[in-house]
Amino acid sequence: MNTFKTATLLIALTLLLILVGGLIGGKSGMIFALFLAGVMNFTSYWFSDKIVLRIYRAQKIDEGDNPRLYRIVRATSQKARLPMPKVYIIPTNTPNAFATGRSPNHAAVAATYGILKILNDDELEGVISHELTHIKNRDILTASVVATIAGAISMLAFMARWAAIFGGYGRDNNRGGGLGLLVAAIVAPIAAMLIQLAISRSREYAADEGSAKISHKPLALAQALKKLQYANKRIPLEANPSTAHLFIVNPLRGGGLTSLFSTHPPVEERIARLRNLARKT
Repeated sequence: MNTFKTATLLIALTLLLILVGGLIGGKSGMIFALFLAGVMNFTSYWFSDKIVLRIYRAQKIDEGDNPRLYRIVRATSQKARLPMPKVYIIPTNTPNAFATGRSPNHAAVAATYGILKILNDDELEGVISHELTHIKNRDILTASVVATIAGAISMLAFMARWAAIFGGYGRDNNRGGGLGLLVAAIVAPIAAMLIQLAISRSREYAADEGSAKISHKPLALAQALKKLQYANKRIPLEANPSTAHLFIVNPLRGGGLTSLFSTHPPVEERIARLRNLARKT
């Protein structure tokens, strides 16, 4: 069900991109929009993992550097029947973790110093199982494509605002005129953001379920999420909003209405689902 929902939302996001291109530049605008998305997706596919690891100054480790983390990642990847990913540590006391990479054969798991301090082995295994599920389901690639298309829509919306100011790009009956430019400039980016959030939240629930199947310890992950939520409120991470969706819990400050626009579903709901899974097993 989650896979079908993700595919449907991806199609909707792509159609929205084409619509925005058409509103701005007619048929030629549609072609330009697809070309722009293609170039951005190519770059994202090959380089997004290196970029995000560099943003957070992640340091690649071997077994001798941190035997505990390396051992848990290796044992969990064997349980998940996945190739051993590269292992990184992020030098910050904020407890969090994420996975990146375009495929199971080109993947990495990154954990902060902080998460290693506050979680026991079972809880850390639950977190790593969650991240490996993202890798197994190729969620990182999906998230990269989604972020790229949403970014292309935002870029076109910026162009539309300038077009509206200067009276559009000439006369073309296939274009949307002033109303069309208004839709492209204001409505389309909001719609793209909501679709992006829906995809991200759907994949988080699926990764929690996958973690329970790999580790057979859903309550350990539930306890880990509880600890991580509390600690991230106390010690928020200096995170780039464009990469917030990668982390197991939202690294950004948020509450009230801002939580409606979070890339992550409510931790309380995730914990409730994990406890329900534990009762069924």
